[in-house]
Amino acid sequence: MVENDAKDKKTKYQKLEEKLALKKKSAWALFTDKQKKDAFKLCDDYKLFLGKVKTEREAVKEIEAFAKDKGFSQIGNVKKLIPGARVYDIFKDKNAALIIAGKKPLSSGARIIVSHIDSPRLDLKPKPLYEDSGIALMKTHYYGGIKKYQWVNTPLSLHGVVVKSDGVKVEVNIGEDLSDPVFVVSDLLPHLSAKEQNKRTTVNIIKGEELNLIVGNIPVADDSIKQKIKLAVLEHLFDKYGIVEEDFVSAELEAVPADAPRDVGFDRAFVGGYGQDDRVSVFTSMEAVESIKTPEHTTIVLFYDKEEIGSVGNTGARSKYIEYLFGMILEKLGEDKFSHTVQKSLINSIALSADVSAAVNPTFKSVNDLYNSHLCGYGVALEKYSGGGGKYSGSDASAEFVGKIRSLFIDKGVPWQAGELGKVDEGGGTTIAVFFASQGMDIIDVGVPVLGMHSPFEIVSKADIYSAYLAYKAFLGL
Repeated sequence: MVENDAKDKKTKYQKLEEKLALKKKSAWALFTDKQKKDAFKLCDDYKLFLGKVKTEREAVKEIEAFAKDKGFSQIGNVKKLIPGARVYDIFKDKNAALIIAGKKPLSSGARIIVSHIDSPRLDLKPKPLYEDSGIALMKTHYYGGIKKYQWVNTPLSLHGVVVKSDGVKVEVNIGEDLSDPVFVVSDLLPHLSAKEQNKRTTVNIIKGEELNLIVGNIPVADDSIKQKIKLAVLEHLFDKYGIVEEDFVSAELEAVPADAPRDVGFDRAFVGGYGQDDRVSVFTSMEAVESIKTPEHTTIVLFYDKEEIGSVGNTGARSKYIEYLFGMILEKLGEDKFSHTVQKSLINSIALSADVSAAVNPTFKSVNDLYNSHLCGYGVALEKYSGGGGKYSGSDASAEFVGKIRSLFIDKGVPWQAGELGKVDEGGGTTIAVFFASQGMDIIDVGVPVLGMHSPFEIVSKADIYSAYLAYKAFLGL
């Protein structure tokens, strides 16, 4: 009786607060037993995806395979789109789009989820191979914002393409199979680091020009050759792939962590692995679009390259690809495809920037405003704005649009939390949202909180992965 009396004494505000989920509560506590099982099953599939997809090109291949398996047709092969029609597009092997035609005209706006498929890594330089002190090495140029010291003494695999002088494209994937060799950036031993390294600042413990991969040690038998080990490596590459040293100039070869994704924790509540920024959003948005049948508004799930270096280039979010894609869809729908119609369709669209955010690391809580931060396992992160300092270089969603998305998540039972990347003047970061907002559409960041972002082994909660899936599924049905 006492307990019931206490419940009855709750004020109207307290009851409303509980209803609107204003208090943070673990998503695990909100899930039913079935949802917990579904979350673990979804994450088993996710780990398989994450283990196969280590580069942007591999992501596009997997997205295309998914599209074909789920009944999507190549948009160029379709004469006309009718409501419910499923099509996809691949652009320069680094962008992809999954599209389901809606009942309403595209000029009334689409429902868009956009994520990025690139991740921080080490790229080989145009002339990478050299020999020094009895070792053959390859020079790299790091891609994206990394802590360089995290990339030493860890097994790396080599992925990518080499285009030979005759135009033939050769695919390379070395280090993922347990029978494959791996490659390593070697650090300095502690016994000799007192003067050379220990006094360096953290950002320079390992310098960019010191991120050199060990790739060989056995020399050729010819004593007339000066760089015997380098030549042995080149002969191996020629025998296996038919490439010569100059072919590196027209290559895209990326050194990425060779480790497979793993469960983390006694309770297996986390997924650990490389590239979860932002391939966790790629996977969950793919899974979400599969469940959509015939939507009211055309749904588009987009995948972009180059986000980690500012969304630049012809495959980044700053490119004209979105306008080109909308023009194609309008043509297939039989709608006016003139530039003003494309712009009207973009302005009337609403979107989610599906990108990860920072989770509170218990060891380094001081970088967070704990009243406005994201916790692992508390649901998908809703971020009204990004950027740094005074919101510079970020997108800032309107109160009306934030209210719309918030109401949707409450209505659909999606575990969610609101916050920022960190303290105001601690640092910052931006996402694709700012470039889509420049098209005039409403957009907000909705993604998974991550521990160890941009490291070779990022960690995310399975509850947050499942919450992201639920959030994207709910949004696409708007």
